[in-house]
Amino acid sequence: MAYIEMVHSFKRYHMGSTTIAVNNDVNFSIEQGELAIILGASGTGKSTVLNILGGMDTNSEGQVIINGKDISNYTAHQLTDYRRTDISFVFQFHNLVANLTAKENVELASEIVKDAQNPPQALIDVGLQDRINNFPAQLSGGEQQRVAIARAVAKNPKILLCDEPTGALDYNTGKQVLQILQDQSRKKGANVVIVTHNSAIAPIADRVIHMHDARVKSIEVNEHPMDIKDLEW
Repeated sequence: MAYIEMVHSFKRYHMGSTTIAVNNDVNFSIEQGELAIILGASGTGKSTVLNILGGMDTNSEGQVIINGKDISNYTAHQLTDYRRTDISFVFQFHNLVANLTAKENVELASEIVKDAQNPPQALIDVGLQDRINNFPAQLSGGEQQRVAIARAVAKNPKILLCDEPTGALDYNTGKQVLQILQDQSRKKGANVVIVTHNSAIAPIADRVIHMHDARVKSIEVNEHPMDIKDLEW
């Protein structure tokens, strides 16, 4: 059974007498524990899909079914609970709090849920055992992104949503970040959804959802996803 389903989902904006559909009859499903990539150029509607899956936005029509529950009918309060307990985000820019250490940044997330990971251990898991008490300004861009991932995974989220997580990183650091995200799926059973325009990383995914012109153009299932060490772009 699919863990994530979007069924005939539309997102429309009204500007005077003009209606713009940024998601136009979007349909796809993602199985439990998969790493899925939503791939498309800028303006194809993929980030809107991510925001709707994460409860930061709502669709105009259609169903958004998460673990059997249709969140498109949720109230604002229900969406807040859903974001708190089920969802974590990783963005292109890490959005760390400058005057908090790496450990304190992770604690921001771990303190709002029950059964969270130990913050220092979350940082150790992403290779930052020597940076736990450093402030963001003392970290490289790749290290800051790993703190952001540690903060996201410390909640033990059911779904980890990533918007261009390697977009601001160099090649080698980007591969390190992708390895951490793939490990969340392979080793921890999280549902990982990555939005990107970089088609070169598609082979690492279990499922690739191609978006074009506000619609899902095609879906590929990789029976044997590529190891990230073999990935080149």
